[in-house]
Amino acid sequence: MLSHVEIPSRSVLGFEKILGAEVVNELEHTAARLRQRYDGRVIWNVNSTATGGGVAELLKSLLAYARGLGIDTRWVVIEGSPEFFRITKRIHNALHGEPGDGSPLGEAQRAQYDRISSGNAAELCKLVRPGDLVILHDPQTAGLIAPLRDRDVRVLWRCHIGADHPSPEADRGWAFLEPYLRDADGFVFTRAAYVPEVCDHGRSVIVPPSIDPFTPKNQELDEATVRAILAHAGLVADARGAKPPVVRLEDGSNCRLERRAQAIREGDAPAWETPLVVQVSRWDRLKDPVGVLDGFLEALGRPEVDGAQLLLVGPDVQGVTDDPEGAEVFHEVEARWRDLSEVQRRRVQLVSLPMDDIAENALMVNAIQRHATVMLQKSLREGFGLTVTEAMWKARPVIGSAVGGIQEQIEHGVSGWLLTDPTDPVEFATALSRILGDPELARRLGKNARQRAGELFLVLRSLTQYAGLIEWLER
Repeated sequence: MLSHVEIPSRSVLGFEKILGAEVVNELEHTAARLRQRYDGRVIWNVNSTATGGGVAELLKSLLAYARGLGIDTRWVVIEGSPEFFRITKRIHNALHGEPGDGSPLGEAQRAQYDRISSGNAAELCKLVRPGDLVILHDPQTAGLIAPLRDRDVRVLWRCHIGADHPSPEADRGWAFLEPYLRDADGFVFTRAAYVPEVCDHGRSVIVPPSIDPFTPKNQELDEATVRAILAHAGLVADARGAKPPVVRLEDGSNCRLERRAQAIREGDAPAWETPLVVQVSRWDRLKDPVGVLDGFLEALGRPEVDGAQLLLVGPDVQGVTDDPEGAEVFHEVEARWRDLSEVQRRRVQLVSLPMDDIAENALMVNAIQRHATVMLQKSLREGFGLTVTEAMWKARPVIGSAVGGIQEQIEHGVSGWLLTDPTDPVEFATALSRILGDPELARRLGKNARQRAGELFLVLRSLTQYAGLIEWLER
């Protein structure tokens, strides 16, 4: 059965203090035109999970503000078997140009994909009405396009991933999806480089992802609150105790943090003053957590890195349903950590954050990012990388790979640091020691990062772009 995700209504007026009243007023005028055009019709969003990952986070904010602007928008999540999600993960990796588990994408896989898609389409077609607009997200949903078009429903397919350059693997992934994509009214991609030949470029629009500065993951937190969250989670030592903190959220509600993070480490939690080098991501081979660990080990002999610790942070793998590789990758990282010497293990923590309460999880990520001395996103491939934007918004110096959308976010040496070869541990170690050894450089990178994120990657910009896209579709 499809799952309906409850969407609260959220006002855009809070953005006036960040972007100015003129920007907000313009969006409200655009929304008024859209309300008139879509009177009595619904804009649906469909993806494969309501929790975990950037797409779910993006939808939570976009749709809440859309509802606050009076747009009737709804969100449903498809279901699938473990084999279906294994196949779509294989496609996901292929679109990045990577083989993933190397399994075939043949007729047997297509039959399984079609079977699950048919069941989800039957349920979805009971909900939508002629004239509605459905925005489908990523490979898991491509099989729904044709059945929806048969219902006289407008369909946009939104792909959040892609490869910087053509490759046999990317071609294999697109060849699998191509039969399902033919009937879409339009396509939305994160970067122009991601638009494949199988998609009509004249019907393809670029909308970069964005973050919401008022969600628990990105709202402002003072130092005392950050310290209380991290101490309670067990990620820093605090002699004052670690009572469950209560954080006032931007919507006026309170969130009491009850759960603790699970940390694999040697010895006690680091002191508050310890410099922390942090990567927050899913447990995914394309995020290269083992490579991050090896690059940090390469840097340990350098005096600038003296005393610093590495935190590899990800979700509890039991809480992410649409990523069957997560547990496998986490165990690979843990095995690599256990191979280290005791001295080395004392400098590295593997952190799994609870997923039971999304606000609680988000506040933990927020506190970790704000306390980090340096944030990392050393991906081998990356669709966009919202964790980069999140860290930039918090004025953290970020070291990221020059791949995918990370290149759109970071101006090398100005608003962060780009690695030309993410597989080179020496380049990574050099960048890390450079930033850790130069506090003024770190401060300048963080300041510029905050400004760039505010100008280009906040959710109000995406709302405006989507509104324009929908108006274009109706011409």
